[in-house]
Formats: sequence, C-alpha cells, structure tokens
Amino acid sequence: MEWNAVLEFINPELLIVVVACWIIGLVLKKTPKVPDWSIIYGVTVVAVAFAVVLLGFTAQSVLQGILCGAIAVCGNQLVKQSKKAGEDS
Repeated sequence: MEWNAVLEFINPELLIVVVACWIIGLVLKKTPKVPDWSIIYGVTVVAVAFAVVLLGFTAQSVLQGILCGAIAVCGNQLVKQSKKAGEDS
C-alpha cells in the first residue's frame, strides 16, 4: 500500500497532528527516563487528545487520533529501518 493511500484515511486537518506526534516521539526517545516501549502509548494519547480538541469528541475523532499516532510511529520506524538497511548493504 502506498503512503498516499494511507493518508487518504486521515482528515487533512490532522496532518499537522502527525508531524507534531513525530516530533513528540523524537523528544520522548531522547528523554533518558522514558522507556522505549512507552513512547507509542504516549504518542497515541497525545494524538487522540489533539484530534478531539480539533474535531470535537466523537468516535471518528478518536479513531483519527489513533491513526495519526500510528502513522507518526510507523513513519519514524520506516525511516529508521531504511537508513539501517542502507548501512548494511
């Protein structure tokens, strides 16, 4: 599946939330006392909160927030793994 197809599921107003969550994830990763396993949960909670603030509290806004958090974490991992694969070859 292409990224364009994935991004069609996210409300265009929330693309800024994806960027914000990516940055929040990077900050959490650099924070010494935050375990790696908890970053995805923190990013998802923040994404849902942002989506609810921007769209109002509905089931759709909660789902949009979860998608934004997932795209931010998945995108970060995709970039990281691509760099790692490039170093191995």
